[in-house]
Amino acid sequence: MSAPLLETTWTDPVTGVRGYLVLDTLVRGLASGGLRIREGCTLEEVRGLARGMTRKEALVYDPADRYLPLGGGKGGIDLDPADPRAVDVLRRFLAAVLPVVRSQWNTGEDFGLRQETIDRVAAELGLASTVEAVFATLEDAAAARGRLARAFAVDVDGVSLGDLVGGYGVARTGVVHLERTGVPVAGATAVVQGFGSIGGAAARYLARSGVSVVAVADRAGLIRNDGGLDVEALLAARDPLGVVDRSALRPSDTTAPNDGWLDVPCDLLVPAAMSYVVTAGDVPRIRARAVVEGANMPTLPDAEALLHAAGVPVLPDFLANVMTNAWWWWTVFGDVEPTAESSFAKIDAVVRRLVGTVSDDAAARGCTLREAALALARRNAEAVQAAVGVTGAGTPAEEAALVRA
Repeated sequence: MSAPLLETTWTDPVTGVRGYLVLDTLVRGLASGGLRIREGCTLEEVRGLARGMTRKEALVYDPADRYLPLGGGKGGIDLDPADPRAVDVLRRFLAAVLPVVRSQWNTGEDFGLRQETIDRVAAELGLASTVEAVFATLEDAAAARGRLARAFAVDVDGVSLGDLVGGYGVARTGVVHLERTGVPVAGATAVVQGFGSIGGAAARYLARSGVSVVAVADRAGLIRNDGGLDVEALLAARDPLGVVDRSALRPSDTTAPNDGWLDVPCDLLVPAAMSYVVTAGDVPRIRARAVVEGANMPTLPDAEALLHAAGVPVLPDFLANVMTNAWWWWTVFGDVEPTAESSFAKIDAVVRRLVGTVSDDAAARGCTLREAALALARRNAEAVQAAVGVTGAGTPAEEAALVRA
């Protein structure tokens, strides 16, 4: 496996907190990927996330779209997002890597960081947005800015459209998988770990599809109701970090420590918060038909191998949670209108195509869904490279691969 194109470790001169920036690949001189704030975040984690962004970008490639995939990048800060120093540390980190943000790295919210927060800090540093590097390449950047601003202004039942598209894609991935495997969607059950942008939206749209969300885990613990939770009430009662106010629970809802989410029987298990939360030692506890990775890298490889051997497929992160990143660029490049209807219709079509292609290929080859998705991403990456070129790390042969195994 070749090294990333750019790898930076930053130390905050005030607090000593570490921050990391990794550009895995560049396409047309550009990379895309969010910035997370998480206590315990490491360079290795950010490196893996950046590689995942390379895969996400390639996976959704459609030659009929105006959007041509970018390379993959990611940033991370090793700090509790609830720490009162977090915004100041974020400001100093972005100031330190500002030249890369201006010219190459297009970023946005990720775990522990809200888009409005990073937008505010970026404005203080003189950036009109956190995707200025892409805007600089467009002939009509003003129109693209307008589309993105209008899209983020859309409210869907009390939640910003920008906070819904990623989780909507996760939910649709799970629903399409149920349909393809013959499990009736109406009456199916789901457990969602994490209740921020991805987890909250996934729970909403699973419930609206007829799936009963029987448990949700947030920082404060597990909320469970085997008859189905009132997801909309929980969304209305969560704080900016995705923690639900327990006073809003119904008498029939129960609470428990948050590590109990793995033990709840369900059809769809949706880890939608942190990385590395499903280990090999956890596999005997899991009583689910499938795992849908709403978070980035939540399932460790040895755990996934055991799940596969037990007949529990894992729909990988770079397939299941790709829609936040894709939606940004579909909006910027004009492949969707800045409306919920246009956005959701595009996501529906792409999810159905991707899950179908990957599932059929996995069945034909006798491989995992992840292996099939990687193969699709590689094929797409080769098509992108033929069209526009790619700058990566290592030898030309390694660069041509673009999507690393």
